[in-house]
Amino acid sequence: MAALKNKLGITNSTELAREEERISKRKAAEMFESGMLDEMIPGSYRALQAIHNQLFCDVYEFAGQTRTVNIAKGNFRFAPVMYLDAALKNVEKMPQSTFNEIVEKYVEMNIAHPFREGNGRSTRIWLDQILKKELGKVVDWSKVDKDDYLLAMERSPIKDIEIKVILQNALTDQIDDREMFMKGVDHSYEYEGYHSYRTEDLIKNTRNKSKKTVSKNVIEKQEEEEQDEEIER
Repeated sequence: MAALKNKLGITNSTELAREEERISKRKAAEMFESGMLDEMIPGSYRALQAIHNQLFCDVYEFAGQTRTVNIAKGNFRFAPVMYLDAALKNVEKMPQSTFNEIVEKYVEMNIAHPFREGNGRSTRIWLDQILKKELGKVVDWSKVDKDDYLLAMERSPIKDIEIKVILQNALTDQIDDREMFMKGVDHSYEYEGYHSYRTEDLIKNTRNKSKKTVSKNVIEKQEEEEQDEEIER
């Protein structure tokens, strides 16, 4: 199966999926650890664009950009491009002061599906940011069953009570817990079929490489200084 056009030059969809997962999970962790998420305006479309851009900017040219093509999943067609801008403005104006209002806003943003790819993963982080600001809660995604969640989201445009119950039962006040966020990313990606990497492992590998690079630079500098001393002698 042909892959979406990407910055990596990958033409195989399976290979692209693995690289997309590896790169974007690491970027998600960086968002959390840098405090970038706390600088956004929760519930705004601009915040969602920033999240999407951060996750996928190394993979796709369209990262953070509103899609210009119509898309569908199964028999469900997301908001047509012709009405997408208006739909996004309406979603942004929706109230978000109560749990029910927040989930209703989340459902409408899912119906809009503003990006060519990566909507679910971006929007779940966006949802948690709204819950954190308004209610002092986030979703413990490890408590949300994949099949139950996907079925509830599929039904949510007509009846949103199921997704409300599922998410409410998974709320936690561990809003700044690093492990909660990392595991949440893993579960969020698993809903979309991405499960080749653990976010925590990717971060550890990145740190280990950085440490090795620093150590190598220190050793090289010491060797250069020793050589200079020999020359002076």
